[in-house]
Amino acid sequence: MVEVLFNGHAGRLEGRYHQGAKPNSPVALILHPHPQYGGTMNNKVVYSLFSCFRDLGFSVLRFNFRSVGRSQGMFENGPGELSDATVALDWLQLHNPDARQCWIAGYSFGAWIALQLLMRRPDINNFIAVSPPANENDFTFLAPCPTSGLVIQGGKDEIVPPETVVALAKRLNAQRNVDIDFAMIEEGDHMYNNHLVDLYKVAGHYVVDTMNKPPVSRKPVETIQADDNDDLLMLEGDEDLEEDDEESL
Repeated sequence: MVEVLFNGHAGRLEGRYHQGAKPNSPVALILHPHPQYGGTMNNKVVYSLFSCFRDLGFSVLRFNFRSVGRSQGMFENGPGELSDATVALDWLQLHNPDARQCWIAGYSFGAWIALQLLMRRPDINNFIAVSPPANENDFTFLAPCPTSGLVIQGGKDEIVPPETVVALAKRLNAQRNVDIDFAMIEEGDHMYNNHLVDLYKVAGHYVVDTMNKPPVSRKPVETIQADDNDDLLMLEGDEDLEEDDEESL
């Protein structure tokens, strides 16, 4: 993993990047939660998603939105951050011109931005949205949702009511030509305290299944849980997921 700096429309943006081993490694962009509530690219959930894609062989980038860390500019509550994400994806693809797939993942506010970017970039093949703030932000722009993806929610989330995310996932899954999977981590709070490994496993298995299996017929939205005995994706270093970096919304 290396530190990277690239130019956004409001100034320099700061990121952390891992280059996949193969020339055609798939790429993934990870977006962090709300900057005004402490959200950064070093958030534990963001780092868990970054680690998951890294461990599966992706070239993966996480970065700080404008006004966060060493990233320049002023917070814009949506438009500016979407612009930042667009530039970050351009940078990622420029450095991986032969990538066979392009994924985007976001957590909380970052999930809202990620899904907006999804609507503007047909080159994105799939998404993972963790705790999308369906109680605070408008997601009606997903009409229709352009590609399939996974929505993950904590069952004891004290900030984003789980029922609002369930309703969003059901609405998206009712659309034609997309298959929206939904995973409820029953004991997870908004920060996924003590459940980051569960988050890692759920996300990882979805990525593996999606990339290695042919498309299947749409499934109903249902609650699933990570298997505590399933170590398929647990690689060296995963025990650090619960302790790495700061915690933020």
